[in-house]
Amino acid sequence: MTAPLWTAAALGDALGTAPSGEVEGVSGVSIDTRSLQPGDLFVALKGDRDGHDFVAAAFAKGAAAALVERGRAAEFAVAGPVLPVDDTFAALGRLGLAGRARSLAKIAAVTGSVGKTGTKEALRIVLSAQAATHASVASYNNHFGVPLTLARMPASAHYGVFEIGMNNPGEIAPLSAMVRPHVAVITTIEAVHLENLGSLEAIADEKSAIFSGLEPGGTAVINRDNPQFDRMCEHAAASPAGRLVTFGEHPEADVRMTRVILKPDLSIVEAIVHGMPVTYKIGSPGKHIALNSLAVLAAAEALGADLAETAIAMGEVTPPSGRGERIELGENGTRLMLLDESYNANPASMRAALSILGQVPVGLRGRRIAIMGDMLELGPEAPTLHAGVARAVEEYGIDLVFCCGPLMKSLWNALPREKRGGYAADSEALVESVLASVRPGDAAMVKGSNGSRMARVVAALKSRYASAA
Repeated sequence: MTAPLWTAAALGDALGTAPSGEVEGVSGVSIDTRSLQPGDLFVALKGDRDGHDFVAAAFAKGAAAALVERGRAAEFAVAGPVLPVDDTFAALGRLGLAGRARSLAKIAAVTGSVGKTGTKEALRIVLSAQAATHASVASYNNHFGVPLTLARMPASAHYGVFEIGMNNPGEIAPLSAMVRPHVAVITTIEAVHLENLGSLEAIADEKSAIFSGLEPGGTAVINRDNPQFDRMCEHAAASPAGRLVTFGEHPEADVRMTRVILKPDLSIVEAIVHGMPVTYKIGSPGKHIALNSLAVLAAAEALGADLAETAIAMGEVTPPSGRGERIELGENGTRLMLLDESYNANPASMRAALSILGQVPVGLRGRRIAIMGDMLELGPEAPTLHAGVARAVEEYGIDLVFCCGPLMKSLWNALPREKRGGYAADSEALVESVLASVRPGDAAMVKGSNGSRMARVVAALKSRYASAA
């Protein structure tokens, strides 16, 4: 029989409160009834909607107990066991801290302007092949997601992998202090969140705050190729880190890529890892993926994982949904290759996505089509940064471009006429022109910041080609 994630006694100790009824054991923790599973503890958080409005629904779906505000506990006592607290968000934080305190796992934390979710997922995959591994779900990397992931961590986990993100200054340090990683990784520093932080140097400072939460003697893993390398090293030196490991193509990198073979659906990497030659395959294309794989090897080695097994498991790393997932739509004469990059975007990731699109094989008379929405939070330089994407469109041989959003108008204006497919104010308005133009044999890439809602275009293409099949 599987041990419960939390016993009633452990919950009481962590939260300083006792349940109103009998709790046999909690198997999970949820803040959303849409994904809640039977046996979960439901935490009624106040956000855009008040979680207390969904407590009854949580019990109807089989919640083991609910964490609610003390003043409202009486409302739900007949529905099931409740744990009354003054503040449910603060209580979730305490439960997360208790989850970390009881854990003997070796823990890695990942941040960076680009590639943190993919790197976190790759670490989860390679470590899971060697021992029980707990990791953040999707991009649960903020003040809600980090304590929730800690609260969900089984005491039996051998490894833990956490993603830590930010939108504003001062957000990373407290999250890293909660996680207390043994290894902290910064994938890279790029022009992301410029609107709120103002400069690349400020971004590097904020991202480097991840080192402040390291366990004493822990390992800082830093991109040796990045122009902010020296600045990140200064932060690592001032942190509890006892070891610095660098990765990249730089000749002095500890984990150095000596060669990469880029294929349409995978990459083959030759590297030197602390003086040892290693060759491995990644089930994802793109040089940026290959470079981030070096950080995965560096972190896994620092956590004590077997290097050879880690390299073998890299072949199982594929693009997550919305982050480069390759979807073959239709069949026979109606086939379309779709690259779903709709989850997020910034200038660095946009260029990387266009480079991958440029390598995708197309059918007879097929074209490579980029469908792009606004890249957000770039500050005053946003129009210039959007217009600059035109160079990547030309460099990677993209045949046709569709744009939507006020910022993407700058790219539209910078494109040669023969590459202009269509422009619209938003993604919903763009759908019709995309569907009218895209044809069998094409390869289409959809990308934009999450706020640009480019997933609408992905859904429309899937629907059209599902019907065609």
